[in-house]
Amino acid sequence: MKEISLVIPTYNEIANIEVLIKGIRSLIPNAQIIVVDDNSPDLTWQYIENLSSEDAKIHLIKNKKKSGISNAYKKGFRKALEIKSDIIGQMDADLSHDPKYLLDMIKLTDKYDLVIGSRYKTGVNVINWPMKRVLLSYLANKYASFVTGVNLKDFTSGFKVFRSKVIKKIDFSKVISDGYSFQIEVSYLAHELGFKITEFPIIFTDRVNGVSKLSRTIVLEALLNVAKLRLKKIQGKSKR
Repeated sequence: MKEISLVIPTYNEIANIEVLIKGIRSLIPNAQIIVVDDNSPDLTWQYIENLSSEDAKIHLIKNKKKSGISNAYKKGFRKALEIKSDIIGQMDADLSHDPKYLLDMIKLTDKYDLVIGSRYKTGVNVINWPMKRVLLSYLANKYASFVTGVNLKDFTSGFKVFRSKVIKKIDFSKVISDGYSFQIEVSYLAHELGFKITEFPIIFTDRVNGVSKLSRTIVLEALLNVAKLRLKKIQGKSKR
C-alpha cells in the first residue's frame, strides 16, 4: 500500500472543510490529511485541531498569521515527506476540487510523476464563474504555456498529485512565487527537471461558501513571474 498525503491550505474554510475531509475519507480511508491554516478568524484551525486529537492521520500546521499559499504548500510538503509519503496531493479547501477525481489521478502516478487536475484539458469545464473570470483564467494559462514553452492546458490548477520524488527534487527555497504563480512555477520546474506530467480532466465548481482569495495583485504577480521564469531559463542557456 502506498502512503498518500493530501496537503490542504485553509483560511476561513470552516463551512467547507468538514465536507471535504468526509469526502476524502470515504474514498481513501488511510490518507494522511495535512491542513495548513493561516490562523483563520473563523477557527478552522480549531476544528482541525479537535479532529487531529482523535485521528492520528489528520495533521494541523497552524501559522501565526496569514502567510500565503506558497508558504502553506512548502510546509505541507515538508510534513508529507516527514511522514514518508509515496504520493503527495494538493487541493483547495473550498470544495471546488471534488475528491471523486483523486483515485483516478493517483492511479495515473503509476505512469506519470505529476498529474494535474485540469479545467481546460477538454474545453472549458468551469461552473459558476462569471465569464470575465473564466476568460482571465483561460488566457492566463495560454500565456503561461506560450511564454514558458511548456504544453499544459491548466498551468494554474491547484489540484495536483505528485510522486514524492518530484517534491524531493524541487528546491522550494528558490521558488519565487506565491498564489497563482506558485502553481505555474511548480509545474514548470517539474517539467524542467524532466519529470513526466499529464493532465486529468476535471469539472471545477466555484465555491458556494466563503470568499475567494484571488485578487488583481495575485494575477499581475503571476504574469510577471512567468516572464521571469522564461528570462531565467534564457540567461541560464547563455552562460553555458
